Amino acid sequence: MEVYSKSKPMDVNGQITKVTWKIEVLSDVHSKSMDVNGQVTKVTWRIENFSTIQDKKLCSENFTVDGNKWRILIFPKGNTADHLSIYLGVANSSTLPAGWSRYAHFGLAVINQFDRELSIAGVTTQVFDVNGPDWGFTSFLPLTELHNPKRGYLVNDACLVEAYVFTDRSIGFISHELIVKTDSDKLKTKECDCVKAAMDNQRTTSTKAVEITNPSPTPPYCQIMAIEPEEPTEEDMNTFFTSLESKLWSSNTIFSREEAKEALAKVEKALNMTPVNFYDSGKLSPLKHAFKILASFDCSSTTLTIEQKKELFAMEESLKELADRAAKALQDKNFLTEKESIKLTITHKLDLNLIRYKEVESEVKQVEKRLAALHVQVEEAQKERENMLAEGKEIFKSSKEMKMELEALEMQWAEYEAMAKVAEEEESIVLAEWGRIKDFISSIKGKI
Repeated sequence: MEVYSKSKPMDVNGQITKVTWKIEVLSDVHSKSMDVNGQVTKVTWRIENFSTIQDKKLCSENFTVDGNKWRILIFPKGNTADHLSIYLGVANSSTLPAGWSRYAHFGLAVINQFDRELSIAGVTTQVFDVNGPDWGFTSFLPLTELHNPKRGYLVNDACLVEAYVFTDRSIGFISHELIVKTDSDKLKTKECDCVKAAMDNQRTTSTKAVEITNPSPTPPYCQIMAIEPEEPTEEDMNTFFTSLESKLWSSNTIFSREEAKEALAKVEKALNMTPVNFYDSGKLSPLKHAFKILASFDCSSTTLTIEQKKELFAMEESLKELADRAAKALQDKNFLTEKESIKLTITHKLDLNLIRYKEVESEVKQVEKRLAALHVQVEEAQKERENMLAEGKEIFKSSKEMKMELEALEMQWAEYEAMAKVAEEEESIVLAEWGRIKDFISSIKGKI
């Protein structure tokens, strides 16, 4: 068994997802139906911090089987489904030639880290081509099952994915039994670490040969489907057409006289343009093809010499260089004009700023005058306030004294009332006696 393993951090929207990657070649895998042994490529992909992944799609590293590069594709939140979606894909599909195809017998699995035999696995066969480079299971495992901590598919937020690939049409080695029983004894640990070997580059494992009977059916919620082709990126298109251009240039295509005349007309049309206009026109690529036609055109009466062909190829590069130089020269020529315009703009703004500054300076002086007048008013108001406060203090002082005097009176009021009552009685007695004396004097008045 050959083993290749390594650990690599992957950046997933700011989160560091630790990925453990291991490739094994399982030897002496036995097919009971054919009674032969063979080799199956097994890939182990451990993805940690799985629940933090925000990307719609996660792609594994490439691995090679029989000279073809493959990869595993995972949709952590499902591909238009509420299930985990998983696929096997051709890694370099955008660069494959038309008509390319490969047969593959493959199995994909999400390993149950509590009990490997409860792992979810899908096994199928498929022909991959340029129109269908990715095949697998859109509804592989319900997301509720995947994220249920009691189920064992995510342990310590790590998901363990395995792929088994075999490309011989005549024999079928891969089965559900092969997947769930491979290394089952070693993969049951107290920590449920199903990829412990892959996390240690110095350690290798032995894989037992497994006898395959009839392959188990696909899980009921797995359906073999192709991924809808993605829109090509700008990088994909550039890579494709660069490769195509290189291939066409290296081919010995024979061009007709009419094509040569048309190519010559294109070159003459370009040369009738100024270098700057040619640079702006973006017609360098068509012109490159025209030069190729002229250099490759071969007619007994007009065959170009080797030197002339070399000069044509060099001329194409010269035109590009001259156009670039002309554009650069024009740019440098316009540089001073551009800077003059900037200078005038800045000067105009400075003039406006100076005018506005003088206006502001005048307005500040007016405000200062208003502030001085207000200051005098404030001082006068402050003095008035102090006088009123002083008067208030005097009122407070006298009111406090009067209140104390009132309280003293109230404390002796009962005594004063008693004295007044005695005085009234005394007054009555005095008045009575006074009247008696008065009456007596009156009675003796007539006798004297």
